Amino acid sequence: MKNRKKPKGTKAEIRAYKKRLQYVAAIVTVAILVTIIAFSSFLIYSYLNPSPKQNTNSTTQLKAAIVDHLSLTAPNQTFIQTATNILETANYTVDYYPGEEVNVEFYRNLPTHGYDLIILRVHSALESYEEVSPVVLFTSERYSMDKYEYEQLVDRVGAVAYSREESQQGIAYFGILPKFVQHSMKQAFNNTVVIMMGCDGLKYENMAKAFVEKSAKAYIGWNGSVSASHTDQATTRLLQHLITEKQTIKQAVENTNNEVGPDPVDESVLLYYPNTLVDNYIIPNIASNLILNARACLQLP
Repeated sequence: MKNRKKPKGTKAEIRAYKKRLQYVAAIVTVAILVTIIAFSSFLIYSYLNPSPKQNTNSTTQLKAAIVDHLSLTAPNQTFIQTATNILETANYTVDYYPGEEVNVEFYRNLPTHGYDLIILRVHSALESYEEVSPVVLFTSERYSMDKYEYEQLVDRVGAVAYSREESQQGIAYFGILPKFVQHSMKQAFNNTVVIMMGCDGLKYENMAKAFVEKSAKAYIGWNGSVSASHTDQATTRLLQHLITEKQTIKQAVENTNNEVGPDPVDESVLLYYPNTLVDNYIIPNIASNLILNARACLQLP
């Protein structure tokens, strides 16, 4: 008769099962430790060796836009080059938009670019001669009753013309109204300073208020009509005070008005909004940002 293997007892099975559990637990523990060590090493390496892209963003994140709608009717390349030089010297990245690109969709997407400073060298006028009439920003897009129908209906865009003669001839363009800034522009501005170079930008506060409600920091503009040559001269001085000399908005506007004077014909001057809330605001630049960061790290006063 063949010998049969004696079956293992319950205690033997339990011991074998425990050994298997201990073996699996040991493997899992080792795997967890390896993962923790690898992740910790990655964090330490990332901290000590930040990527070039991270370094670039921390020091060159300031952006400015020059929206040159007047290039179609009153081009001034000297102003554009001077303004660009002032900004680039302060480490701004400058985007230039000629008049041909300034249409309704351009304004709709303007906040999405993350500009710190926007210079609107654009033709503008009051919508009507009624009291507290909104100012309209011209585009180069020809007017049509069949486009932007809803936005025309709710007074976000409208028809504008350079002269009564052109209007009578049916030559008109789309204009941007304050309600468009408030309700049709995508996203929001990021404490952007807006310099509105066209006529009547701050004749009334409706357009300025619309930009600030859209998260612009400040809005600077004329309280009446102004010639292209005068606004170019004044804005050059304003940028020198704001960017190069790092003056407050109040100082820069007052000094510009004193140095350049009012418009020779219409006697309009520069104003800013929201008045006392931005009196002492200084437009950021790379150098001042680095100083503030150093003070924060060193806990200096």
